[in-house]
Amino acid sequence: MKKGILVFAIVAAIVAPGLARAQSAADAYPSGKVRIVVPYPPGGPTDLIGRILAQKLGERLGKSFYVENISGASGAVGAGQVAQATPDGATLLVTTNDFAVASVTNSNLPYDPIKNFTPITIVAASPQVVAANPSFPGKTMKELIDVISAAPDKYSYASLGIGFGQLSAERLFKLGLKLDKLVRVPFNGAAPAVNSTLAGDTQVIFLGLPPVAPHLQSDKLRAIAVTSHTRSEQFPNVPTLTEAGVPNQDSELQIGLVAPSATPAPIVAKLQHEIAEIVKLPDVKSSIENVSFHAVASSPADYAQQIKDDIAVWGKVMKDANIPVN
Repeated sequence: MKKGILVFAIVAAIVAPGLARAQSAADAYPSGKVRIVVPYPPGGPTDLIGRILAQKLGERLGKSFYVENISGASGAVGAGQVAQATPDGATLLVTTNDFAVASVTNSNLPYDPIKNFTPITIVAASPQVVAANPSFPGKTMKELIDVISAAPDKYSYASLGIGFGQLSAERLFKLGLKLDKLVRVPFNGAAPAVNSTLAGDTQVIFLGLPPVAPHLQSDKLRAIAVTSHTRSEQFPNVPTLTEAGVPNQDSELQIGLVAPSATPAPIVAKLQHEIAEIVKLPDVKSSIENVSFHAVASSPADYAQQIKDDIAVWGKVMKDANIPVN
């Protein structure tokens, strides 16, 4: 064999597998751009993680991934549109807990989270937190319970309105702690809920950790407990509810990715695999942690089970707490 031919053969042998993998990744998708729908306005952890996925998936798969924000009805508008999209991998949906919870709170939901979607992965998660204005006398869950029990009409707590935030709050304070007279003040967004507690208009707040974290760091709010299975790496001195003597209240904010039902299994598997690698990247890991989340990258099967569990758990809370369906 001539030297030139030999060199070419060696180079081809080295390069061909890489080219084959790249071609295989590209072949798993239809031609054209890939739309990732974020069913909320720009800004916030959901939008941030959606944009990270779009950038990194585009780089790794050699496709143009882009984010489209379609907000409305706590994510239902965007999810409803994705449910009707062609199941070819060209349209994906970033989800939160309300993706599943809405099926038990909303009687007019334009999608079925089980029938109309194929789960890909839970990308990241973050606990909720029980926190208080520094003037509130209770510093532990036991003290909080004692203080409020002694004068329930004197205190109130801020939480989000209809959806996952409402149900997890009601499960804790009404069903778990039996503080029926404690007034829940619902808000349409995290910012006004936080501002209310900063001002002392509501003495306690039950909310996702991300919007509360900066105020915990500055001591403008005081953390009492988190709702995750384990302590937050960001606030390792804050106990979990179970550690604080309040079991069976575990819950986390979850940001996931789903596709329309009947999306081919190779596409789903490829996306999950790539995302599992993406969240290990130092810059991605740092970005996720900066908004008080941690990487998960669950399997499609585990995410499918989580959706079913959420529907069962929060449907029972709706019934037990006598919360009407909208």
